[in-house]
Amino acid sequence: MPKHSTQPSGRQRLEIVNDRSVIVETGERVVAAAGRAGFPEASRFAVRLAVEEAIANAFRHGHRDLDPATPVTVEFEVTPDRVEVAIEDRGPGFRPEDVPDPTAPENITKTSGRGLLLVRSYMTEVRHNERGNRIEMRYDRPAESD
Repeated sequence: MPKHSTQPSGRQRLEIVNDRSVIVETGERVVAAAGRAGFPEASRFAVRLAVEEAIANAFRHGHRDLDPATPVTVEFEVTPDRVEVAIEDRGPGFRPEDVPDPTAPENITKTSGRGLLLVRSYMTEVRHNERGNRIEMRYDRPAESD
């Protein structure tokens, strides 16, 4: 079970461990909040995929050389118009621009490197801090279709 706190603005902060069930539970918490805010099913799917992928990457890459018990911090806030999620690991960070394009012909058969592409594809905006150990993602509610 993740340790969590709710900030006065409705922002939630979780400290989670590298356990698949905890990662899924964290994604479910964000998606449940999006559901309560009225986001459609397709939006909740996109957010869940991006959140779980970003958390998995934080543990797989950011914490590669750290004690397996080292937690990752997840912060999120859901409003009627947007979902914001930040995930911060305690690793040394990376340079997102150095991640090879997984759609380039020379990388197409590689089995890794697609996580960041997925996150960027599903979220409205994705930013990293200067150190490269924190990803901040925003998903904007889609316009209503007639």
